[in-house]
Amino acid sequence: MPIVAKLDEYGKGAWIAFAVLGFIVFWPLGLATLAFLFWSGRMGCGFGGDRYEHRMSRLQAKMDRMRERMAGREGFGGGFGGWGRGPSSGNSAFDEYRQETLRRLEDEQKEFQDFLARLRMARDKAEFDQFMAERRGDRQTGDRPEPQASAG
Repeated sequence: MPIVAKLDEYGKGAWIAFAVLGFIVFWPLGLATLAFLFWSGRMGCGFGGDRYEHRMSRLQAKMDRMRERMAGREGFGGGFGGWGRGPSSGNSAFDEYRQETLRRLEDEQKEFQDFLARLRMARDKAEFDQFMAERRGDRQTGDRPEPQASAG
C-alpha cells in the first residue's frame, strides 16, 4: 500500500490530517481511517501488539544504526581520532571516562536485553503451564463419569 507507507513516513500528524480530511470529504472514510489507526497501533493504542516490545526494538535498531555510523568514522585515519579510537575531545581524562561510560552502558543494555528475554520466557512458560493445567483438568473430569444422585 503506497498510501499507508507514505503516511507512515510522515508520521502521526499525516495520519491525523488524513482522518480529518476523510471526515470532511465522506464521514465513513474518516471513521474507517480512525478504526484502522487504532487497530494497527499506529496511534499507540488498540490491538497493535505489545507496544513496549515494539518501542524497545525500535530503540535497539536506532542504537545499531548509530553504532554502525560511529564505526564508519573510525578506522584507518578516518573520523576525528583516527586509528579506531573514535573522536577525541583533546582531554584524555574525559576520553577515558567517556569510553568507560559507553562500555558500561553497552553492558547494561545487554543485561537489560537478557532480562527481557528471561521475562518473555517466564511469561510464555506461565501461559503454557496454565494451558497444560487446564487441559489436564478437562481430561481428568472428562475421563471419569460424574456421580449422579439416585432418586430413590
